[in-house]
Amino acid sequence: MPLALTAGLICCGVTAFSAHAGALARFEAGKPAAEKPAGEVTEPGQMAQAIRPPAVPLVAHDPYFSCWSMSDHLYDEYPKHWTGRIFGMVGMIRVDNRTQRFMGSPVGIDHVTQTSVKVSATQTVYTFDCGAVELTVRFISPLLPDDLKLLARPATYIVYSVKSNDARPHEVQVYFDASGEWAVNNTDQQVTWNRMDVPGLNVMSIGSIDQKILGSKGDDHRIDWGHFMVSTPSTGSKSCFGDDADARRRFADRGITLEADDTAKPRAVRDRWPVLSVVLDMGEVGAAPVERHMTLAYDDVESIQYLGTNLPGWWRGGEKISKAGLVQMAEAEYGSIRTRCDAFDASLRADALKAGGEKYAQLCELLYRHSISAHKLVANTDGRPFFFSKENFSNGCIATVDVTFPSSALYLAYNPTLLKGMCDPIFDYCDKGRWKFPFAPHDLGQYPLANGQVYGGGEKTETDQMPVEESGNMLILAAGICVREGSGEYAKKNWKNLTTWKDYLVKNGLDPANQLSTDDFAGHLARNANLSVKAILGIGSYAKMAELMGETALAAENYAIARDYAKQWMKLADAGDHYVLAFGKPETWSMKYNLVWDKVLDLNIFPPEVAQRELAYYRTKMNPFGLPLDNRATYTKGEYLCMIATMATAATTRAQADELVDSLYRYANETTSRVPMSDWHDTVTARMSGFQARSVVGGCFMQILNDKLHATK
Repeated sequence: MPLALTAGLICCGVTAFSAHAGALARFEAGKPAAEKPAGEVTEPGQMAQAIRPPAVPLVAHDPYFSCWSMSDHLYDEYPKHWTGRIFGMVGMIRVDNRTQRFMGSPVGIDHVTQTSVKVSATQTVYTFDCGAVELTVRFISPLLPDDLKLLARPATYIVYSVKSNDARPHEVQVYFDASGEWAVNNTDQQVTWNRMDVPGLNVMSIGSIDQKILGSKGDDHRIDWGHFMVSTPSTGSKSCFGDDADARRRFADRGITLEADDTAKPRAVRDRWPVLSVVLDMGEVGAAPVERHMTLAYDDVESIQYLGTNLPGWWRGGEKISKAGLVQMAEAEYGSIRTRCDAFDASLRADALKAGGEKYAQLCELLYRHSISAHKLVANTDGRPFFFSKENFSNGCIATVDVTFPSSALYLAYNPTLLKGMCDPIFDYCDKGRWKFPFAPHDLGQYPLANGQVYGGGEKTETDQMPVEESGNMLILAAGICVREGSGEYAKKNWKNLTTWKDYLVKNGLDPANQLSTDDFAGHLARNANLSVKAILGIGSYAKMAELMGETALAAENYAIARDYAKQWMKLADAGDHYVLAFGKPETWSMKYNLVWDKVLDLNIFPPEVAQRELAYYRTKMNPFGLPLDNRATYTKGEYLCMIATMATAATTRAQADELVDSLYRYANETTSRVPMSDWHDTVTARMSGFQARSVVGGCFMQILNDKLHATK
């Protein structure tokens, strides 16, 4: 995470909303802060899912192929890329010659009434009252963790279902369009378009004319190579390329598409806004629902550059699947994929309900696609899956270790192969001799170019590095993989690097020097108690891996070091009723979220009373929207709230775990920062402090991970 935020760090799509003030008053009065004040109206259908997401995922695959609704209703404004730049989509429905819009905000078209929105792990479902008929619009991004080719396949389904509201038949057509904005970084860039010959499908494709594959990098950045595609079954659909105003007017007035494709190409996206438009004829609709679907897909050709070599998306496999093959596969497997998504969504919800209750379940459902879509899954040259994260609206770094660290809970819970895919590029980078330091690196470059660390002193100096942070992270992550798999094999493959980093922590970790931690937005800090916890648990993790490898003497030696350090830590950090932010400063305090790994991995380094003393103290410092990170400011990190909630054990502290989760839920539900949920927010105002759409929210799955690791114990 960067010390200095980029100029692109803005709060996009913010609406006028002041619920935080009411929440503060209700919190201080001891009433449930999520309760609506008198006079606030509950939207019809809201009880289906009480949470009001800060932003709703529509298309969620990777940092480029990512689109969200950042408003209360799908028709309030155009959908947007996670950066806040418009990714134009418009949806309209025509019932008995009357046209209304349900998505986007084209001028001059009245909107239907949205009655509900429900977010599950892989799907978002909107329902609309269109007068004589009810319309359901379902977005399915099938990120199934047990099927990596499918998880990596950049194809989202949109499913439209219409039924009569009055038991009488109605003639219905549905319109969709998407703009050239999907295929460029900015709207001055020129695009061209064409149709693809795919049997049984209408397939339209649009892309930039330059096609500089992997030719740019950055944080506030969108893809400008490859091709965006819209595909529909030929039966019952007609499609056309045209400028947005003409295409929408033709449907609004007559319920049909343009007569011929626009041939004025190439041209800039902002020049009469070329769109890929589709009309679906639903026919005569009665009480039985009539359903049609389409596929939105993106072929980026090459996805990531790793140490000078371009790597393709994992979905291509060894078959080198074409973009035509991409939409063909998506169409052929639509029915089975939808069934599988329903089953997975139910399973994840059941896991979350068991681990943390209803509000926790709703948070996990909202954050599942959010975390995964901040990554790109690619095929390394040796056939291994590499899973690269992007540090969204932070500094754009790729494969950041202290971003992987919190997000790992989700991937350890549902498929540790994905966590290996995050760690393997780091281990390989160090094996190749590029990294000269005795501690772990911070990153591998700036997305999508993973050509070597760029943070701090980069590969050249130790300036502004995170030596204790990243070394502890890599040791704990590797131990997490080994514990989840019940084997030391992964550690054995990487033992040289792990030993180097463990030795560094033994020498430098107990009482850290003035350096950065993952919370680098707070600046350098010497003698950081929470960072010391990470170092101690890193050494303990090394011992756990040695144990799993059968190296009992080595395990015992390092367990002894870690436990001795823990005893010293308790004295250094002791402030009576809590433990300090920094050694020697008894007036300070901080959230010791790193302690959770002692419990989750069964390291047993610190006595249980350490966590329980901290949890008890935290109750005295809670604000309406969470526990502050430490005494220096009122901001917090959302995933840390779920991590410390996992530290709770006895009934009294389990109640506090619910309070912590409830505070994060309250923030998500009431924040005025209408972006893919920021992981860095103020606990008093509920406004984002920075960051959005980042993978670290995977840390909110820590309670599920803990349950899975201890299911048979």
